[in-house]
Amino acid sequence: MAEPLIIYAHGFNSSPQSAKARLMQAVMDKQGCGDRLRVPALSHWPQEAMAQLQTEIDQADGPVTLVGSSLGGYYSTWLVEHNPGVRAVLVNPAVRPYELLEEWLGTNTNLYTDDNYELTETHLEQLKAIYCPQLQDPSRYLLLVQTADDTIDYRESVEKFAGSHQFVQPGGSHGFEQFEALIPAVQAFAEGRVELPEPTPLPVASL
Repeated sequence: MAEPLIIYAHGFNSSPQSAKARLMQAVMDKQGCGDRLRVPALSHWPQEAMAQLQTEIDQADGPVTLVGSSLGGYYSTWLVEHNPGVRAVLVNPAVRPYELLEEWLGTNTNLYTDDNYELTETHLEQLKAIYCPQLQDPSRYLLLVQTADDTIDYRESVEKFAGSHQFVQPGGSHGFEQFEALIPAVQAFAEGRVELPEPTPLPVASL
């Protein structure tokens, strides 16, 4: 049986060059399994991003675990609900991004590529179309949140994924401080195990 494939879904205005994606790639490269990680550069259009991620799932040669950060966590939830056997690690996930992104309507710039684009009502409608009000099997999710996330209220995620495995760490930030310490837990979950460290408090990251 093929080793688990991890697909990293980055967040809004992010890219494969995000800190967490690079950390995962570095760790897995060092372990000699870097080829079991996919980090697609997702379109700013939700429909296109979902199609990209679905293609990665369809082409996988073994079990799949998504690692979804922020908006990528929202995408990952829909994909788990519509792909039997797929599981997801959600890192400070967005629960209702179509509300969160209303204030971002207009011209946006990707933080890593410097590409400019217009965020429109159509983007928000596409996000609303993939909202999952209920989870079929909460055990297929591992939630990782830090309480000092200044972008998303972590309590929304804790409530939505109440039946899932959870790591709730005091302090931190939306970017998820010291993510490297959780990479072994991510890999264990991809292999069907839950091995979480004790969530020790972190300083609140300065802006």
